Amino acid sequence: MHKPPLLAGRWNRFACRRLLLWSVGIVAVFFWSMPEAPLAAGEPTKVLLIGHKPDHPPGTHTYLPTARMLAEQLKKHPGVEAVVSDGWPQDAKLLVDVKALVLYSSSGAELLLDKPYRPQVEKLLDGGAGLVTLHWATAVRKQNLQRLGPSWQKYLGGYWISNVGLAMGRSELRQLEPGHPICRGWKPFTVYDEYYLNPTLGKAKPLLAVQVKGKPLVVGWYYVRPDGARSFATTLGHFGRNFDMPEFRRMVLNGILWAARYEVPAGGAKVD
Repeated sequence: MHKPPLLAGRWNRFACRRLLLWSVGIVAVFFWSMPEAPLAAGEPTKVLLIGHKPDHPPGTHTYLPTARMLAEQLKKHPGVEAVVSDGWPQDAKLLVDVKALVLYSSSGAELLLDKPYRPQVEKLLDGGAGLVTLHWATAVRKQNLQRLGPSWQKYLGGYWISNVGLAMGRSELRQLEPGHPICRGWKPFTVYDEYYLNPTLGKAKPLLAVQVKGKPLVVGWYYVRPDGARSFATTLGHFGRNFDMPEFRRMVLNGILWAARYEVPAGGAKVD
């Protein structure tokens, strides 16, 4: 049928619009019917754990055996790579792509910041790597407080002055922020440990506490640095046997994963 030019133009525009909508619908159905493409695998979450030779009686400050055990537990989480070093690594390749540094050692401020390799440490931490310290590794020695304390607090958020104030005893370990990822998958439990008194928290947030002589004592904290890097510290861990407790082990592993910016599982870290 012959159409006037004006009507023909309108009809053509109408037909084109219908054809476009029909084409879009076909394409949408095609993509909706496709199987979901797998997500690209991200780079590994590399964790470097550092211990050293014993400096306490057997059964306490079990640095390297505990670090190796924690490394094996970390490896059970998809995408996590864990490396253990006896002291600061001599091979700089071990520092490449490290997402979190874990210390179970003597006083951490001296171990990291009072050595010739301090520039490597600062490059790693200033580059966004997380920091985790266990027991004595949270400390700075009293004679070095003015010299090393500010830098140590900058990275860890808080510290304990070694050896100013100690107590031994049994207490329930309480969660001060039960909703925090480090508290996932475990409930308050009783622990017998050596407690460090009077920690300095600075801008760190208290997370774990016990009762010592009827008074609350913070024994764990977390800190998100201005650049977004994360730190977790607990002054617990004097006795090696405490790491045999699933709840204790999960608390520590949760803290390591969190500091490495790895999503802590809803039920907490694997502790088989």
